[in-house]
Amino acid sequence: MTRPLFIGSEIYRNSTYGSKHPLAIPRVSTVIDLCRAMGWLTSENYRVSPCAKPSALKTFHTPDYIAALQQAERDQHVSDDTRERYGLGTLSNPVFAEMYRRPATAAGGSMLAAELIRDGGIVFNPAGGTHHGLADRANGFCYLNDPVLAIQTLLNTGLDRIVYVDIDAHHCDGVEAAFHGSTKLRMISVHEARRWPFTGSLEDDAGGAAFNLPVARNLNDDEFDLILDQLILPATDAFKPQAIVLQCGADAVAEDPLSRLTLSNNAHWRAVARLQTLTPRFLVLGGGGYNPWSVGRLWSGVWATLNGYEIPPHLNENQHSILNNLSWNRNVGCDRPRHWSTTLRDPGNPGPISSGLKSDIQKLKPRNS
Repeated sequence: MTRPLFIGSEIYRNSTYGSKHPLAIPRVSTVIDLCRAMGWLTSENYRVSPCAKPSALKTFHTPDYIAALQQAERDQHVSDDTRERYGLGTLSNPVFAEMYRRPATAAGGSMLAAELIRDGGIVFNPAGGTHHGLADRANGFCYLNDPVLAIQTLLNTGLDRIVYVDIDAHHCDGVEAAFHGSTKLRMISVHEARRWPFTGSLEDDAGGAAFNLPVARNLNDDEFDLILDQLILPATDAFKPQAIVLQCGADAVAEDPLSRLTLSNNAHWRAVARLQTLTPRFLVLGGGGYNPWSVGRLWSGVWATLNGYEIPPHLNENQHSILNNLSWNRNVGCDRPRHWSTTLRDPGNPGPISSGLKSDIQKLKPRNS
């Protein structure tokens, strides 16, 4: 496989967690439409994601949890006992029509991606990145944990040096719990401090497997570049990874309603480009992101970066219309910034580098070997 592959599905186009849920917005479908309109996505580099079978999901998730998830989809209702025991039917993880099939499709896509890069290559599954899911419980909008399932698939091919990088605004608690103490996986997570799930402290090394860097609100592009150059890249390169899995959550960018970080999408694209050079096998996943314009533009730019496509300064009428036709109940009555629908690239957000961030990076450096 020489060209990067994109994994998608039409299930994301008409499936929603509910009109009031943060994931009511179109995300993967917007990326697919934009990339096709840009001429970046064709039948040759697009693969339809399979829906993972229960037997595949049970390599991480418990059989009783998978059975409860399937039953909840069939019944479109859960008992109080199921809600309490499995976290299903809550405000974060509600009952909806495709509550098994949609996450199982994302998980199937990530496991397929891992298989596709067995002998080398690059795959992008923007529907993946559900890093909060626990083995026996839904958690934080995540019914399943596709990063864990993808990493397990890579390990099962015989790899024993995998780096998982997570730049979502929220800590990857589910992935960390799954691989606590692992010597085969190095986890690097950059996430907003004092933000749900309130895990991933600077002192938390997950039994020697993780570098956790909680950052203050208003993290800017220059601060992220410092993190990239002095933590993420050195810690990745020192592990000599046979594969890298990058969770590229879009909620760390400015104007996301569920975080207070202020990166531009340029920061994510730089991380993608730099990490791509450090491994023969690269799997990029989506993750969080709750502003439909920010998510669609950022992940489309990720696909361009992986392919070396030039990102134009302005969108043509067809491309512009895809973004202009999006709607968002959190944006009703507000003036939408012009660049949200006229270009993929955000204005950069440079700024001062805090002394606290420099100090925290220095504290992590002695473990970087």
